Formats: sequence, structure tokens, C-alpha cells
Amino acid sequence: MSFKSNYLICEGREIHYTEWGSGNAQTVIAWHGLARTGRDMDDIAAHLAGRFRVICPDTIGRGLSEWSPAPEKEYCLAFYAKLAVSLLEQLRIDHVHWLGTSMGGALGVHLAAGALKGRIRRLALNDIGPELAKSAVERIRTYAGNPAQFDRMSDLERYFRTVYQPFGWLSDAQWRRLTETSARRTPEGKLTPHYDPRMVLQFEHHPRDYDQWDAYDAIDVPTLCLRGENSDLLLPEVAEAMRSRGPRATVVTIRGCGHAPALNVPDQLQLVERFVGGK
Repeated sequence: MSFKSNYLICEGREIHYTEWGSGNAQTVIAWHGLARTGRDMDDIAAHLAGRFRVICPDTIGRGLSEWSPAPEKEYCLAFYAKLAVSLLEQLRIDHVHWLGTSMGGALGVHLAAGALKGRIRRLALNDIGPELAKSAVERIRTYAGNPAQFDRMSDLERYFRTVYQPFGWLSDAQWRRLTETSARRTPEGKLTPHYDPRMVLQFEHHPRDYDQWDAYDAIDVPTLCLRGENSDLLLPEVAEAMRSRGPRATVVTIRGCGHAPALNVPDQLQLVERFVGGK
């Protein structure tokens, strides 16, 4: 299943997205994690594209989207939400199912309780909840705020295989695609992950962005939470509380993964498909 690569100006910023299954009536927005790109969603998008139109954006400052000229103000959930609403309006999408990994799931919570309340019909959260483990946040800030640099693509791939080992099993071809779709050259010619390191300013200037119990409790649509068995970001007690609060999420533990499952193997693909399909 092939995709189309497109760009739109949202809130004055150029946003890149891929589109799969363009002729289908129902739409899934698949939004990636903090230091990743929309191409992480290739496998789940290709799987869903037989039934759904799937839109996979690159968040501002990531992948092929524009970097923010005002990072302190725009690298935050509130601005990402404005981008998402603009994207949906321009694509004339009234109602969506939302699938979000990590930051993309936090954005889904923000929107399902706010600007897209009543328009998000089903919410799938991939290893994210309304409360994050502080030690994991510090771990992510440390490596994401000072991205490694390499001379060779093979070295970058080895690095990704190490830092993203918690994603679970990926084939050699999937590791190669992950590397090639999330690499850029610095002005000095080094290879580094394809994002603006200033995006970690979110944690400094918007320190409560991911404290979202109030938003979670306001959600009233079917909600699925996938938790990596070994996740250090979404703790077991938080996932358990999500079962009884707000939308009373269905929580499924994904064996052999940490933060966050790659959504690339049959069991995970079928789980998400059944949920967004209403089964």
C-alpha cells in the first residue's frame, strides 16, 4: 500500500504529512512520539489503509515539517493542538479516530477533552497516560536535547537500535527504514536524528503539559491504552487508574516492549484495527 506525501500551512507553519487509503470514508489520525516522525506509523497506516484514510503528520520541528522560529512558545501541546485542528479543517475532516504514540497520545488526550471534543470518536493511546514517570521524562530530555551525531548511516542505525530497543522487535528492513526516515545532515556533514533539539524546551517552558488527569477525566469516548510491559514512562499504577477514571480505558499490556511499542507486528496491528473498527 503506497502513500502520498503532502504539505499544508497550519497556523503559519508548514506541516508535512503522509496520507494512506485516501478514498476511504473514515479517517484515522496517527501521531508520532516526541523525538520521532510520522514515518514511524508506516506499518500501522499501511495495515489500516484498506479500510481507513490514515493521516500521519510530522509535528512542527520534526521530520519534514518546519522548525519553529519561536520554540519557547510553539513547542507545546497547546500549539500542536492548533496545528492539528488546522490540519483537519483544511482536509475537511469532521470526525476522526485518534492513534497517538507517546507525545502523540498526550496530544490526543488534550484534544479529545478540548478543541476536538465530539469530533474524536475513538482514542488509542500507545504507552502514554495522563501522568508520566519523572525519571523517564528526564531520561528522554537528556538524549533528545543533545542528539548524537555520526559520520555514517550505519553508525546512526546502530545507535537507533540501542536507544529504541524498547520499541520491541523490528526486522532489519524496518530498522533501516526507521533510520533513513529520521536522519538529517548537520551543516558540518554529520548525521543526526531529524528534529529540532529545541523541542525539549517544552519541558522547561510548559512543565505541566503532560499532567492531564483533568483532561483525561473529561473524555467520554471509547479509549484503548497499550502499555509496554517494561515501560518506564507509563507506570503500572497509572495505567490501572486509567481503567476506572474518565473514559475507563481498556488497557492492554504489550509483551516484550518498553516505551513504546512500534505498532509493526501482527498482534499490535490487529489490536488497533479491531479497536478503531469498533470491535
